[in-house]
Amino acid sequence: MILLGACAGWSLITAAAHGGRPEGMLLAVLAVAAGYAAGRVSGALLPVAAPSAGAAAGLALAVTLPALSPGPWYAAPLGHAGATAALLALATGAACCAAWATAVPALRLALWALACAVVTAGAVLGSTAGCVAGAAVLLCSLAAGSARGRGAWLAGTAVAAGLVAATIWAVAGDALPGGLAGALEGRFTAHRVRVWRDALWLAGRNSGLGIGPGRFGDLSPATPRTLLSDGKPHSAPLQQAAEQGLVGVLLLVAVFCWVLYALWRTPRPTPVALTAGAALAALAALASVSNALSFTTVTSGAALLAGWATARPWTGEPPAPRL
Repeated sequence: MILLGACAGWSLITAAAHGGRPEGMLLAVLAVAAGYAAGRVSGALLPVAAPSAGAAAGLALAVTLPALSPGPWYAAPLGHAGATAALLALATGAACCAAWATAVPALRLALWALACAVVTAGAVLGSTAGCVAGAAVLLCSLAAGSARGRGAWLAGTAVAAGLVAATIWAVAGDALPGGLAGALEGRFTAHRVRVWRDALWLAGRNSGLGIGPGRFGDLSPATPRTLLSDGKPHSAPLQQAAEQGLVGVLLLVAVFCWVLYALWRTPRPTPVALTAGAALAALAALASVSNALSFTTVTSGAALLAGWATARPWTGEPPAPRL
């Protein structure tokens, strides 16, 4: 709550300094707080049914997301594609968490089948990122069944998410070798790379308070060049750096690290904690290359998953060891 309050307070401070629009950040903070509380309560009462229903709901939202997108449906490369991939990764993680939480073999098999169906849905929907992220979460969850401790696994997920963010930062700063930079830039549209570089340029000129929340679209030189632009840099770390300065980036990182710490301390079984960590790390990686966190369905879904994985069930489940 302290970290979320700091995120909300800092957005108001930076908005007051530059006349920004903090409503998006405030809505995200509210969605995270509400989702986490709902996840803790529902996870305590229904440790299997709640994430199962969440996985099904996430899959349904991923299929119907174009109708929920704030931008035009034809703007998929810069619109809802990142949110679709994020919802598929979270839905896969929720199904796997439910599978590890149940002791009924038939139900566990059905939930594993649901997780596989979510991954397959990514391929059917044409979401390559969603299919890859979901498959990675599923494989990590299967491997988590043989894990003895949590510390090294969760640290590994944090490092993986950090490497993706650092790579995107390096692409924006043109700090990679020519061949590697060309290969990575070829995976994204030229417009997306331009807005990343605009965000880093704005962050360098306004490293203290940033330019103000919601003002990237007004000040980015690349944004007005296309009618499909939604005024966002499509990278959560770069957007925070440009709009809220280094403090905003540190707050974003602190929230992610706190969630991993909560998963390390949770009394839920170790496979549940590690599966949730893998899904949230996949979301962090997707958020580094898209506008996934701009969607309330994604932020609230991530908070729900964290709440389910850290809830204390009322079924007398013994605490799992933490190493």
